[in-house]
Amino acid sequence: MSPPEAPMDGNAAQGNRPPAVSVCAPIPIATLRKRADFLRAARAQRQGTASMMLQGRERSPGEAEGIRVGFTCSKKVGNAVARNRAKRRLREAARLVLPADGRCSWDYVLIGRAKATAARPFDLLLDDLRYALRRVHGGK
Repeated sequence: MSPPEAPMDGNAAQGNRPPAVSVCAPIPIATLRKRADFLRAARAQRQGTASMMLQGRERSPGEAEGIRVGFTCSKKVGNAVARNRAKRRLREAARLVLPADGRCSWDYVLIGRAKATAARPFDLLLDDLRYALRRVHGGK
């Protein structure tokens, strides 16, 4: 079943609403999947914060488009439940921050920290990511 169409006059009554619009980031963000991409980022610039470690590298021209990001947590973070919770928080932070503060043709890897990534208040986690991006990109 398809969603109802918006009325021509622009007035939508309670039962006649326009279809929902998806909000997409202006810069495409892809996920790193290959080990080689993670290793290249590990050899590049890095910046630690209270809640995460950020690794970032600028890709060579023609390698890929947009922003690519990967997430990882070691077993030091905890069991599978704790690691997945930390990665979910990092994914959401990246989804909110990278379209505005990330740069095209860059790869980023966010690494969760034991106890800190899952316990840090989310607004401070976002600030940590913004700070790390500024430092990796050469700002103070």
